[in-house]
Amino acid sequence: MNTSIHRGIGMTSLRTRERMIERLREQGIRDERVLAAMGTVPRHIFVEEALASRAYEDTALPLGFQQTISQPYVVARMIELLLDQPSGRTLGKTLEIGAGCGYQAAVLATLTRELYAVERIEPLLARARKNLASLRMGYVRFKHADGNWGLAEAAPFDSIIVAAAPTRVPQTLLEQLAPSGRLVLPLGSGEGAQTIALFERRADGGGFSETRFDAVRFVPLVAGVE
Repeated sequence: MNTSIHRGIGMTSLRTRERMIERLREQGIRDERVLAAMGTVPRHIFVEEALASRAYEDTALPLGFQQTISQPYVVARMIELLLDQPSGRTLGKTLEIGAGCGYQAAVLATLTRELYAVERIEPLLARARKNLASLRMGYVRFKHADGNWGLAEAAPFDSIIVAAAPTRVPQTLLEQLAPSGRLVLPLGSGEGAQTIALFERRADGGGFSETRFDAVRFVPLVAGVE
């Protein structure tokens, strides 16, 4: 692998990435697996070159197509909830809805080798594939599809993470969870009305528990493909 991609220079240096990890610790991220994954992935290669100097700020950045790359804290927080630290749960077979530029998929791919990623905007999907190929993560399976429907052909999933906000949780995604599976997503509509929601399927495959966490702001989960 090209180590220059990982080390970078100036504002994209390894030291800049280490400062991001220090900030995540200060913000309450505790799972060392998540922190290590976030520190491994060079976020600057996933943003436009003009924004590379801001890649490790704790902020969402535009990707075009009215989409954004999520702020590092939110990525780390949602993945940590899937992992259920400190019990040591693993991600297992994972589905990402809203691959975008591929950044979150790259972080997830350092934590599981069984990752499926769905993106509804074809040019973004192509960008995600290219970015992960540059990091030699070609084993991530991408699909151009409407994320509202999940990915039935690969279900059930141990973990599902959604990078866009529906007003209510899609029943299809709940049905594609394996027993004891976890789904994390932003839920709600309008500014200030979204929260991270965690759904967990009972071990017997029956009902679901729901827990709400941080207030967040995501683009809406839109139907259809482009």
